[in-house]
Amino acid sequence: MRQQQMHRGGPPSPSCPSTSDRFPLKPNLALRHLNTAECGSETSAEPEKHEVRADNAPTDLSRMRSIMNFYVSYLLCLVLGLACVVCVCLWNSRWRGGFAWDGSPLQFNWHPVLMVTGLIVLYGNAAIIRLPLPGAVVYRIPLTWGQNKLPWKLLHAVLMLLALVLSIVGLCAVFNFHNAKNIPNLYSLHSWIGIAATALFAIQWVMGFAGFLLPCSPTSLRKLLKPIHVWFGGSILTLSIIACISGINEKLFFSLILSNQEWQRPDSGSGNMAYTPLLQEDN
Repeated sequence: MRQQQMHRGGPPSPSCPSTSDRFPLKPNLALRHLNTAECGSETSAEPEKHEVRADNAPTDLSRMRSIMNFYVSYLLCLVLGLACVVCVCLWNSRWRGGFAWDGSPLQFNWHPVLMVTGLIVLYGNAAIIRLPLPGAVVYRIPLTWGQNKLPWKLLHAVLMLLALVLSIVGLCAVFNFHNAKNIPNLYSLHSWIGIAATALFAIQWVMGFAGFLLPCSPTSLRKLLKPIHVWFGGSILTLSIIACISGINEKLFFSLILSNQEWQRPDSGSGNMAYTPLLQEDN
């Protein structure tokens, strides 16, 4: 055979072991490609590379699209949150006289500003930074993917603590105003919803700090607390939104009633207790 190859003008080809000699048990298609590539074929592996790139291209495109959708949605939520804070501040500073801390009605104006800022804007952004999903803890912001979780846990805890402090200061403002004016505390459904949201928020922060940030907390405790922490986080945010909307509407109704004499309740001491419509047409 060697003499025939030399006679044809080509050098003797090196002996190339067969795939079945090296892998006698599993002679599959991938091993054939490997055998062919080792025997001198340079183009046999290229179709596989092109096929892999073609398969990964839609996946990368859909992932990039989902990341862009998240950033656009998050930016929109952030702008709406800041707009809420600006609107509440303008409402209390321009149309309600401004702010003070002297027991006057101006002290009450701190209450809606601090509660909206703490329980809605800061709380919502802190929940987005570290929002667990069923099965595993997933950081929603793509910048946090594949990174150490501890710095983002600390940022989550700091933002939540700041939101809790602002909400407590907002409660102190309204309680001090009520006590200075001899107004009963917790007289409406809005008051009880707000107190419940703030109390649950404080318990939630303490349990989260003890369960997820203390080094001595066992892994079994974290697995037990994680679904409870997630459920209470969403419930507290829902209660906060309900409390803020009901409180702003309650203050709006009180302001309209006190500013319009025709809408006020008639004096019980006067003899005229006949019913008259609130809105009468002028003849």
